[in-house]
Amino acid sequence: MTGRAIGVREHPESQFDRVSRLVLGVGLLPILLVAMIAFMAVVEQKFFGLNNIFNVLRSTSFLAIVAAGQMLVLIVGGFDLSVGAVIALTSTVMAKVMAMLAASMPDQTGLVITVGILAGLACGVFIGLINGLCVAFLRISPFMVTLGTLSIASGIGLLLTNGIPVYGMPDAFVKDFGRALWLGLPTTVYIAVAIIAAVWFIQQHTRLGRYIYAIGGNLQAAIVSGVPATGYLVLTYVMCSVLASIAGILMTARLGSGQATMGGNLMMLQSIAAAVIAGVSLRGGIGRVEMVALGALFLSILTNAMNLLRVDSKMQVVVLGIILVAAVALDEWGKRRQLRG
Repeated sequence: MTGRAIGVREHPESQFDRVSRLVLGVGLLPILLVAMIAFMAVVEQKFFGLNNIFNVLRSTSFLAIVAAGQMLVLIVGGFDLSVGAVIALTSTVMAKVMAMLAASMPDQTGLVITVGILAGLACGVFIGLINGLCVAFLRISPFMVTLGTLSIASGIGLLLTNGIPVYGMPDAFVKDFGRALWLGLPTTVYIAVAIIAAVWFIQQHTRLGRYIYAIGGNLQAAIVSGVPATGYLVLTYVMCSVLASIAGILMTARLGSGQATMGGNLMMLQSIAAAVIAGVSLRGGIGRVEMVALGALFLSILTNAMNLLRVDSKMQVVVLGIILVAAVALDEWGKRRQLRG
């Protein structure tokens, strides 16, 4: 008989311990998602309307693409405040380029669309390179760098348009792509699923994915192990900005105009919230893209539910902030429980 059996009397597991163990095991996000869907099914019949489901899927797709990029940056131990501004810059530059080329080459629709999309993606690469180079080589805080590029991208977008929406993009881009339905679903949904699958493959089956986790888990250990950390840090920030650019292209195609206010701070806040409530650690090294997609779905349904229930838009921002704080607090609480064993 051991000394532990003789001298120590273990306390029975309390109800709180059982609930907390269930939450930590299953995760709070699936529980909240099921509870919210059940609640809306009872209080609002429009929630399960076909048009409403399409709206939720479309907004989830936009957010999931941006949040996937945000997740990659969070895993390497940083974050990106500039994603909303990158969406706006992509939208205005792409719309300007397409409108200008469409006016001078009306018969070259394919070329106009291709050049416009490449110009939009170039905005993402440019901002991502600034973020990555400053963080990786100059060791500047991600907060300060991405706050600066947020201001730069927003300012350029406003200078290009004076705050006025840009029209004149080809109909093939707006009607046949941005607003098209394929097998009953918006184009955006397919693109978002493809991107989520690609990021999942990178995380699970490529050297890039392993290095991203290694850098976020322990940067010094990764460097000692031979990981070219600076290069992969830059690449991660570029990937984040390019994914934000793709979201900007899709949103612009959907609206049919380039707008310097597209994305904004709300998309930045939502992308971080979607990642954090999905279990992505703010300390780096932890995160799964399929859970981030679930987090984006949760936030989209929450926003849609508040709209259907006519909750004031300012109050919706407050609710989003409360959820973000709660998710961070839960993340810290879970880590402390794990450390205590």
